[in-house]
Amino acid sequence: MAELDQPAAPRFARVLKARAVLTLSFGAMIGWSWVLMTGVWVANAGSVGTLVAFAAGGLAIGFIAFTYAELASAMPKAGGEHVYTLRALGPGWSFVCTWALLMAYVTVCVFESVALPTAVEYLVPAIRVGTLWTVVDAPVDIGFVVVGWIGAIVMTVVNYVGIRTAAVVQNIVTGMIVAAGIFLIAGAATSGGIETARPFVAEPAIGILTVLIMVPAMLVGFDVLPQSAEEVDLPARRIGVLLVFSVGLAVLWYGAVSFAVASAIPSAELGDANMATADAAARLWQHPWAGDLLLIGGIGGILTSWNAFIIGGSRLIFALAESGSLPAVFARLHPRYKTPYAAIVLIGVLSCISPLFGRTILVWLINTGSLAVVVAYIFVPIAFLVLRHREPELPRPFEVRYPRLVGYAAIVLAAGLLCLYLPGSPSGLAWPHEWIIVLIWAAVGGLVWMKRQR
Repeated sequence: MAELDQPAAPRFARVLKARAVLTLSFGAMIGWSWVLMTGVWVANAGSVGTLVAFAAGGLAIGFIAFTYAELASAMPKAGGEHVYTLRALGPGWSFVCTWALLMAYVTVCVFESVALPTAVEYLVPAIRVGTLWTVVDAPVDIGFVVVGWIGAIVMTVVNYVGIRTAAVVQNIVTGMIVAAGIFLIAGAATSGGIETARPFVAEPAIGILTVLIMVPAMLVGFDVLPQSAEEVDLPARRIGVLLVFSVGLAVLWYGAVSFAVASAIPSAELGDANMATADAAARLWQHPWAGDLLLIGGIGGILTSWNAFIIGGSRLIFALAESGSLPAVFARLHPRYKTPYAAIVLIGVLSCISPLFGRTILVWLINTGSLAVVVAYIFVPIAFLVLRHREPELPRPFEVRYPRLVGYAAIVLAAGLLCLYLPGSPSGLAWPHEWIIVLIWAAVGGLVWMKRQR
């Protein structure tokens, strides 16, 4: 298996330096949800309860991230999880892991093509013209769909013409997000109130679980970095360090933003907030322009997340095609731009479909994507432990201390998160919409695998 350690020859353009790597990983995790969902989190769990949920979810993801960091430094190849699990567990289990992760990545991309017009509508309500139909009481308008399509086309083109362009966009827009977040937190520090943040833990406390099951979807994104490892121009150990560091930054970000919102809007009013984070900024700075400014940062989060998951998803499709699971066209790189162009176009087409379902689909995509990524997060620590046992001599530039403790803890914590989504759990996926999405994706995966076997 030595041929898997490093690429035989450069296939992708190695252009990602440290800043681009950090903004790629952090920007992937900080999408639109910190603007759209913060009020939901605080209303369900309370101000401190939300911090508890993110701390617990962040701890679980942190153990998993350490296993990723070691494997990414040892095998810096496009496809990440697919490469690790193929080497450790064989093609069958590797396909299950990769297909689940691909579902998570695709759901993020199609989520963002709905989130973008939702954000633009807050700034420009006039886009709500020409209602086409309704989906679960949510109107689908021509303007809403067109904005989603424009975003999908622009992001597809940005990634089609090369990762260098995508990295420049990621750096600029991540700076916009950070500026917006600092603006909100500064307002909370000067004008927010601890009493406003009550209750610290909502009743019933089971609401913390409602937030906890969303945490994996909020932190999915650090694993985009291993997908693009062949395009990173850094020592292998730095890849692992930056991956773990970005997870810690994301947990701090979500916690700080959530508490800032809680300190600005009383819990009883959160249910009436259209965009809780933007409304909080407007209250804290006592002017509507503050909410608009925050929304601009939120739109930046949509773009960074969207950009990163097109990168990650297209490299996963590339790896699946390279191993024979998908048509060979998806394993071809553009002769000039060195990008998996067919995979990028496929994700762009899927992103043009989701706006036709309206805003209701957003929560469905968050929850089903969370389930899918947790499935993948179970397989990677297993591959980590198997390779530690089977190939102790494998060079590991980023080497995890106490690998058995970290590996088994990651598996147990990921399995615990998985149980939260299953029927019987108070926070399980909703029937029929969310489970139908999961079952359709699983059925398509089964057909793909059967075709490969034939």
